[in-house]
Amino acid sequence: MAGSNILGNLFGRSPIGPIQEHMQIANQAAQLLPDLVRATAADDWDTARELHKQIEQAERAADKLKRSVRRHLPKSLFLPVPRSDLLGLVSMQDSVANTARDIAVIIMGRTMRFPEAIQESVLEYVEACTATCSQALLAIQELDELLEVGFSGREVKRVEAMLKLLDKMERRTDKMAIDLRGKLFRMESELPPVDVMFYYRVLSLMGSLADEAEAVGDRLQVLMAK
Repeated sequence: MAGSNILGNLFGRSPIGPIQEHMQIANQAAQLLPDLVRATAADDWDTARELHKQIEQAERAADKLKRSVRRHLPKSLFLPVPRSDLLGLVSMQDSVANTARDIAVIIMGRTMRFPEAIQESVLEYVEACTATCSQALLAIQELDELLEVGFSGREVKRVEAMLKLLDKMERRTDKMAIDLRGKLFRMESELPPVDVMFYYRVLSLMGSLADEAEAVGDRLQVLMAK
């Protein structure tokens, strides 16, 4: 009985709520990145430090909730979908928060400010990458509704449309990344080599955000197909 009470306190009527909350927190970490880039471009390091702190707090909150889900997710037949699939979904969502933190750590650790000539392009890029995280969250927020209708009917078509848009958004970030790397390549001879290396690293991690958001959508697609 005590175990049932613990489970009820964490999950309520459904195990899906905490999983949706986890993606919301991961997305919060990602959505702070454009403001961090803006702050560094403006040499506003007080604001940048505060944003870095908020990103790390969100990442820790996501990590804590991930561990709670892993501990308390039922191992019985009461789950509407395989337990392993839900745990895999949570791991993919957690990657979003981890990557947002990694980006912030590098930027702040090196007091990184992108070259003036590409600052606007970098901001557009990070906004596009974080937009994919928001789109993944929108889809995950429909997971409880999908369960209620047994992964059938109009709700499935609606979520499939969301995931199709997510794929389109991710492909757009790929094209933006190619263009941005080209701009940076043409500037390399004018920049300190170590700085260039870290510029490429941060741009790669920004792209990883979009990839991870798409992976969340792919795992949701798998759930819908079962």
